[in-house]
Amino acid sequence: MVGNKMNGKYEFLNLISDGKASDKTVDGCMVLEGGAFRGLYTQGVLDYLMKNDINLGMTIGVSAGAMSGLNYVSGQIGRSAKVNLTYRHNQNYVGLGAMKNDHGVTGFSFLWNDINDDYPFDENYFKENSRGFVAVATDVDTGKPEFFAKGECDDILRAVQASATVPYVSEPVEIDNKRYLDGGISVNIPYQWALDKGYDKIVVVRTRDRDYRKSLKIPRSLINREYSHLPRMKDNLLKSSIRYNMEVNNLNQLEKLGRVFVIAPSQPINIKRFEGDLDALANIYWLGYHDAKVALPALKKYLHKTI
Repeated sequence: MVGNKMNGKYEFLNLISDGKASDKTVDGCMVLEGGAFRGLYTQGVLDYLMKNDINLGMTIGVSAGAMSGLNYVSGQIGRSAKVNLTYRHNQNYVGLGAMKNDHGVTGFSFLWNDINDDYPFDENYFKENSRGFVAVATDVDTGKPEFFAKGECDDILRAVQASATVPYVSEPVEIDNKRYLDGGISVNIPYQWALDKGYDKIVVVRTRDRDYRKSLKIPRSLINREYSHLPRMKDNLLKSSIRYNMEVNNLNQLEKLGRVFVIAPSQPINIKRFEGDLDALANIYWLGYHDAKVALPALKKYLHKTI
């Protein structure tokens, strides 16, 4: 099905489900990888899971994973995908307006304030329900991940902004006199946090297929130019591909052992970081929706088995 590819909004938004997830909660931790607009895969997965009462008690996300996780914890089926497929070509979301208003490539002030007439975020439900939520950002001075938890940090939306603020082209986000950038600079798939917290059931949603590994070629000159004054950030970025590949290898072993349950793209997702083709983005959403449907029987067995 072909919609409006390069401008306006996706023509077939009405095919994406909406509504509210049930209040039924399942014990366990949902772990969401980042990946910019590959996050539409995550949104497809989460929408299908919400429609089938798979609402885990804790969610932790990095970057685009944190942004998708907001709507998962608020129980808003379809909202994440519809926002992306409606506003992808709005300059206040991605473009010059975002650079002017938010000093980065993503217009967070637009997302938090300007779209509520069309797609209101149920902030009250998000804050008041018993489900936990954590957004991971990177402290630019220490190079270490910071785990911002709902109910513990003063402004969880600002923490999500920090988690999803892209390096090189964005200014750091200040929180409590500390500066933060994308959580993926220090940790890409935060399953270790869930293991360390003692969760028996851990569901990981990837935005790369299981065979994907990052190239060890890195933009050294760019990293040295932009972050020579921040040695720990620089070191993280120089080692980012090695760290990512190690995270994935370890995750694959945990999956084989049955310790975690992974939903990953059943085919490679080959789009640009800031893809503008709305059909390509919608196809990623539907791939996630389909993969979640296929995975659901095994996922239910995993969530209800006795450890």
